[in-house]
Amino acid sequence: MPINLKSKKRLAARVTGVGIHRIKFDTDHLDDIADAITRENIRSLITANTIKIKSFTGTSRGRAQTKLDQRKKRGTGQGSKQGTKGARVGKKTVYVAKVRALRRLLKIAKDRKDLTNPEFWILYKKVGGNTVRNKAHLRLLMDEIRTKREV
Repeated sequence: MPINLKSKKRLAARVTGVGIHRIKFDTDHLDDIADAITRENIRSLITANTIKIKSFTGTSRGRAQTKLDQRKKRGTGQGSKQGTKGARVGKKTVYVAKVRALRRLLKIAKDRKDLTNPEFWILYKKVGGNTVRNKAHLRLLMDEIRTKREV
């Protein structure tokens, strides 16, 4: 005849602060659980892994996040854009992104010993002064400096 452990399950739920449905008893040690009367007995059984607590399963936000991403993407196509290019992305943002990319490229060239320190600083100042248009232009200037050095 099975032992009724409903009260033990309720007590374990109270002690751990979780719902009754998350409490699981080890079937090999049901007699020990039946003997546990106090909260302290229940706690010791939990540490001994005789009483286990199932991990909490929440509602997944995966689908909701996908829908949100889709909604945010709508209306960003070429035909839906209003305002000038500078209205959507500011001049300063574009400038900062460009300068950071070019300075990174310069630093790599200097670390590789493609540029000497004085050459590096000449180009660094040109990048900061917005003389260099893009990465290709910077590479062109670096090549010119290299050819001057070799001649």
